[in-house]
Order: sequence, then C-alpha cells, then structure tokens
Amino acid sequence: MDMAYLRAHPEHLPTFLTHQRIRETPVHRGVCTASRLTLDDGTSLFAKTWPAGEPPAGLLGEPPAGLLGEPPAGLLGEPPAGLFAAEAEGLRWLRASGAVPVPEILVTLPRMIAMEWVEPGDAGRQAAEDFGRGLAALHRSGAESFGAPWPGWIGPLPLDNTPCPGPWSTWFAERRLLPYLRISADQGTLSGADTALVEEVVKTIDRYAAEEPPARLHGDLWPGNVLWGADGRAWLIDPAAHGGHRETDLATLALFGGVPHLDVILDAYRAEWPLAAGWRSRVPLHQLHLLLVHTAAFGAGYRGAVVAAAEAVLRG
Repeated sequence: MDMAYLRAHPEHLPTFLTHQRIRETPVHRGVCTASRLTLDDGTSLFAKTWPAGEPPAGLLGEPPAGLLGEPPAGLLGEPPAGLFAAEAEGLRWLRASGAVPVPEILVTLPRMIAMEWVEPGDAGRQAAEDFGRGLAALHRSGAESFGAPWPGWIGPLPLDNTPCPGPWSTWFAERRLLPYLRISADQGTLSGADTALVEEVVKTIDRYAAEEPPARLHGDLWPGNVLWGADGRAWLIDPAAHGGHRETDLATLALFGGVPHLDVILDAYRAEWPLAAGWRSRVPLHQLHLLLVHTAAFGAGYRGAVVAAAEAVLRG
C-alpha cells in the first residue's frame, strides 16, 4: 500500500494492518491505541484505533503523575458511535481556516482514524510567536454558532455540540459545565460542598463573563494537544472543536504546568487580536470545563483543581 492507493481505498487500511502488510511502530498517545504506520513509498501516517481489551493509558493525553483514576465504564469494546468522525470533522474545520498547522485526515472509519505524520521537534520561541498569531487568526475565522454541526466528544465523554445562538455565558454553563458537574457528583468524585460551589458559579456566571461572538475553537487545548514539530511549527491535534469563547482555548493552554513559551504565545496573540479587559481574572472560569471533564473521566485526583478554580471565580 502506498499513498496513492490509500487515498483511493482508505477503507482497506485495517485489512493491510491485520495481515501485517504495513510497518507499524507503537506510539504512546491517550485513550486510543496509537501507532506510526510506514507505507511502501516511505510515507508515514499517525493512526489511532479503539482499544480492544486493555484499559487505556489516559483519556485526554498524559495526565499529571499520580492523578489517573479508574477509566469510566464503557471504555473497552466498541468505540462510542461517531467518536473518530467527530475528531475528523473538527480537524478539517480547523484546517480549513488556513490559520494554524493541522494534520490532514486520510482515513476515518468507525474504529480508526489516520492522518499525516508530524515529526516531533522542540518548542522554540519563534514557533510560539507564530502559533500565537495563528491561533488569533483561527479564532477570528469564527463559527456560525456556539457548538458545532456535528455531535462532539471529549475523550470518551459526549460533548453537547447542539448549535446555540448564545449568549455565551448561558451556553457555557448549560453545555460545558453542568453535564460534567453532574457526572462528577453522581460518581462521588466531587462532594456535595464541591458541587454547590460550582453550582454557585453557574448561577452567577453573568457577573464574570465577557460576552463575544462565537470563535472557532480547538476546544481541548491543554498543552499536550499542541505538537511542536521538527519543521519549527506548532501543530494542533486531538481537538474537541466547536464554536465557543476564544478565551477558553487560551485559558486551557495554562493548565497542567502550561504550554512552553506561554507568555510569548499570549503576547503574539494579543498583538494580533487584543483581549477584553480583565481577561486574566476570567482564566479560572474558562478552565472549569476541562477540569470538570477530568473529574468526570479520571476521578477525584482532579477535585482540588476544580475547587480552586471555582473559588477563584467566585472571588472575582
């Protein structure tokens, strides 16, 4: 199988893999089984398949050491319907903006997704500056509404992408905070007091929000989903893409130790498209979504981060 054959017959890729007709090198990457595939013409691909029998190593990439809880029920066996289709739609939508490097999707099947291989490299200041400008251009390319035209997923958890005209604060509270708060509360990974704290944020969210039209978001932009390439560019991978508030992508870049050269990225972004006054104080609000996804999917190891973010929001 070479690239020309793959483009003409993407559905044949699993058969070639089953019969070991393609060189496959394991790659550690998140909830799925990931590998580098080398075709007969020397072209490399990055492929992910749903795990068939063993617990995944991580949900949204590599979590901080010691914080990984038990995976949610339903992770093994058949993949959630539309999981890889949603990732492919999101990557294509981000790529269509032409603003930031995004891998080309080559194969999308129910149990597999494959895309162009990006050779990893080091995080440089120039790449960070270019990324900041590109991220501003991506966000500025906009979205028709909050949400997206396709059903969303974030890890193995559904992401309600039902298109909504806004306002952003109501949509964010109802579609991005409350669903994962309920899961976390039901699983006991957040206590009653923790839940009440986040519910207070939801009730008073209008006090903290800076309303803006929907931007084109990556949607899961923690540092592990920025791939620093050997080509000197920062690539976007593993999105939960949708229309949302641009401050959300910027806020999640600071999670879990922060992306390299974060200040350079933010300075370049703001030079391209200034942020509304008080944006730094809103960082914890925008981080709450992804932190609640983590308590819902990983467990109580992320409880402290959720509580700290909620308390910071309420302090104003």
